Amino acid sequence: MVKNELIVGTASALGTNGEGIVRQDGFTLFVPYLLPGERAKIRVLKVKGTTGYGKIEELYTPAEERVRPVCAAFFRCGGCQLQHLRYREQLRFKSKLVEDSLRKIGGVEYSVPPCERSDREYGYRNKLQLPIGRKDGKNVIGFYAERSHRIVEISACPIHPEWTERLIAALRRFMETCGLDGYDESDRSGELRHIVVRELKGKFIVTLVSAVREIAGIGFFLSLLDGIFQEYSFYLNYNPEPTNAVFGKEFRILKGEGAFECEDCGVIFEAGANTFVQVNENVRAKLYKNAVSLVSEQDETVIDCYAGGGLLTAMFARRCGHAYGIEVVPEASACADALKRKNGLQERMTNLCGKVEDLLGGLMKKHPDATVALDPPRAGVARGVLREIMERKVRKILMISCNPATLARDLGILTGALTENERGELIKTDAPCGDYEISYLQPFDMFPQTKHVETLVALRRKEE
Repeated sequence: MVKNELIVGTASALGTNGEGIVRQDGFTLFVPYLLPGERAKIRVLKVKGTTGYGKIEELYTPAEERVRPVCAAFFRCGGCQLQHLRYREQLRFKSKLVEDSLRKIGGVEYSVPPCERSDREYGYRNKLQLPIGRKDGKNVIGFYAERSHRIVEISACPIHPEWTERLIAALRRFMETCGLDGYDESDRSGELRHIVVRELKGKFIVTLVSAVREIAGIGFFLSLLDGIFQEYSFYLNYNPEPTNAVFGKEFRILKGEGAFECEDCGVIFEAGANTFVQVNENVRAKLYKNAVSLVSEQDETVIDCYAGGGLLTAMFARRCGHAYGIEVVPEASACADALKRKNGLQERMTNLCGKVEDLLGGLMKKHPDATVALDPPRAGVARGVLREIMERKVRKILMISCNPATLARDLGILTGALTENERGELIKTDAPCGDYEISYLQPFDMFPQTKHVETLVALRRKEE
């Protein structure tokens, strides 16, 4: 198999990114948008060893589960990977993805139950984040193509609410009227880099990220936003650095309060521009209620790591004796403190601002019987944190993960299915003998139409 060769093949399964897997003549070929059972003419784009990547030239036998994508940009944009697959099959794919990741990466054998569905297949996201760039002398607003920083221009997005289309149109008008350019990564020219909007129960926080401190005509943009959002705050964020980070350190508020208060799961909470909030409210409620149900009232203390704005910490505090929240982002930790006061949880909830690896050990020493909850970013839990949890012999661990690969690695370490050799590499063991076993595992479809899946896991020490 060589580059640019045309072959005819049939997909046997879906890969971790939702692409079809074709096995032929000793090669494994990954083909985006090809579904299991489908036969197609495929052009080989890249070959490395016995693995290759290809694209569909002609589809001969469409699968019954293939549907027409809702979005016109689907085959070019990197935001969604599964719009061509019927929703019930998306749920099956995500359960299998978690199960296969546990086995192949973590060495953990576990029968994963069906993925909990989202009540909304489209229009579910409460956060919009769009890069603004320049291409062929024109401004472009959209999403990055898969594995690139090439912006695919869009005018609307079906997994976001209807206000998205009006916002993009207003941003384009603002840029054209005021002579503003999108940011060019190659020469670092242009003023505007990103637009980020968070919706909180009908209230909005809009952040315009700029490579310069002052933007001409910003008052005109605010007048356009007045016609879209009834109640909103507006930040100008200054980010001059040649980095992939969306936000710079400097936020300047030009309109509104900066943070909004709302209620979910019976808790009044507050969030700002840089506070982590799950993007799908419906599935977030299901996920958090399940997590809290795994903590009995006899669990006197819960330590909630990577706690964000404190919503889940407060739910733990209401159910048990005391809950600690650890969060590194100062804005989010301040929102958690405001939440504590507004919900009358001063005696049952404590928020600490700092890194989990710096603060968790002291809390576990003070509360040796505490349950530890972990909701880390996609990179997973730091190995040192896992090591300390095991050394402290924590009796119960809850984990929430948005990345099956790093979840599998972390569970492999905790269950003893993975062990560390003298070079610090993780290798599978023939007979897992760790101190922990999985007592509960449930995937949730936080991100319909995409390859991503959220998973809730509970572990207990074996003697427990």
